[in-house]
Amino acid sequence: MLNTIIRFSLLQRLLVIAAALILSGYGLWTATKLPIDVFPDLDRPRVVIMSEAAGMAPEEVESQVTFPIETAVNGANGVQAVRSTSSTGLSVIYVEFEFGTNVFTARQIVNERLQMVSERLPKSVNPQLAPISSIMGQILVLGMWSKDEKLSPIELRTEADWIVRQRLLSIPGVAQVFTMGGGRKQFQVQIDQDALVKYGITIDEVRQAVESSNQNATGGYLNQRPNELLVRAIGRIQTIEDLKNIAVAHSSSRPVALSMIAEVVEAPQAKRGDAAAYVREANGNFTGGSAVVLTISKQPGADTRAITREIEKAIEEIQPSLSDGIRIEPLYAQEHFIDRAIENVLEALRDGGISD
Repeated sequence: MLNTIIRFSLLQRLLVIAAALILSGYGLWTATKLPIDVFPDLDRPRVVIMSEAAGMAPEEVESQVTFPIETAVNGANGVQAVRSTSSTGLSVIYVEFEFGTNVFTARQIVNERLQMVSERLPKSVNPQLAPISSIMGQILVLGMWSKDEKLSPIELRTEADWIVRQRLLSIPGVAQVFTMGGGRKQFQVQIDQDALVKYGITIDEVRQAVESSNQNATGGYLNQRPNELLVRAIGRIQTIEDLKNIAVAHSSSRPVALSMIAEVVEAPQAKRGDAAAYVREANGNFTGGSAVVLTISKQPGADTRAITREIEKAIEEIQPSLSDGIRIEPLYAQEHFIDRAIENVLEALRDGGISD
């Protein structure tokens, strides 16, 4: 058999050379299209369950949220390990499945178990499945800040959440974008206890009035032949003035507005931490300060370098739509480690070829 191959190759030299060149060219072209990452994706299929429990201490989170969910998912088909962390107001549970399990099947199994345990959880707790991401998924960290602090933390965080984050999530291969820092805008109702006693109103009545007044409703259809009109009741709160004018109760045939028993202000949500960003300029000096930090995670199997280039392109596209003075710079990029690793391989090949 081997003699036959050698004889054919010697008799058909041009054909063999042409086939070798075609295969070599195809191999080089394929190599340029292969996804490159820092490490191989060797992690088992994993589903992450995140549950927010506002106001709960770690002990209550563990006993009332984490433990019931862990009990429900333990023993499910294909589950190999269950790990969890419980902190103030947050429970995170990692459910790992055996190798070869389809991640979408795993998520379906976990979701079915969550339906079984939902009645045992506190009413305010709503467990959610985190997006599918890789174990080395944090590929890029961006710092976003205002030059000379022209924008308030609330304005900066609002643009990060509703402009930058939404645009980055539309990029194929991006699993999630987490934002930290700045100020998340809230309409806060700061109740005056003396005013409540004066008008005989309870805090629960205030809560119910605010909740019921912040919604739209439908009234069906109105036939005005040949037209059919949709009847709507618009009640969503748009401004602070709308919130101040909500009628909480009646006193002596007079409505008691929310502004009469509370101070309504626009303020940032209470924070347990903050974020800052600093970058080195060409002259060697550092610039930056209080900022919003965006951490971008990728989907499993996605090309880190290709996604990073798409993110950089998207940032350039949305820059004109942001407020003046906003600067967005990368603080960490996994692409740099990949590029350096490729350079090391090329240098080793070069040195090895020369020495031979």
